[in-house]
Amino acid sequence: PLEHADAIVVLAGARVERWLEAVDLYRAGWAPRIILSRGQLEQAEVRLHAMGIRFPEDADMVRDAMVQMQIPAAAVTILPQWVDNTAQEAAAAHQLAVASGWQRIIVVTSKYHSRRTAYAFAREFRGTPVMVVVHISAYDPAVPRRWWSARQDVRQVTSELQKLVAYRLGLGE
Repeated sequence: PLEHADAIVVLAGARVERWLEAVDLYRAGWAPRIILSRGQLEQAEVRLHAMGIRFPEDADMVRDAMVQMQIPAAAVTILPQWVDNTAQEAAAAHQLAVASGWQRIIVVTSKYHSRRTAYAFAREFRGTPVMVVVHISAYDPAVPRRWWSARQDVRQVTSELQKLVAYRLGLGE
């Protein structure tokens, strides 16, 4: 269940559904700030950065959209580092939470990603005073009880199953 928190952490990996849920949570007063994960850059984007070319990242576009939705720019923070996976997102959120003295965070993700998210964040925050609540976006159209009936759901389930096994084996770090 949701409890008031110090921050809402939005994981990368979905184009709109996760951050839109974070906007709703922010507006409902669940937390005073939203933290956006940068996600992973494509190699071509890395090349553009190296050439000094400003090319907007997904997190930049999300922040801009949030500001257009009347979320104060000061309430939105983008994690400084690019991350390759959920475990790295958990580590980045952990670093920020400890540095900021937070006691509780809400992590917004998608339905099929929630189990691995909970595992990665529990592992990362084990032994710390920070409580983590994993929250699923209401904008996620997936139907887990009928995952086999939609092509996108089948893809998500098979992908997440492989990744969850890898995390359980200690490979997802």
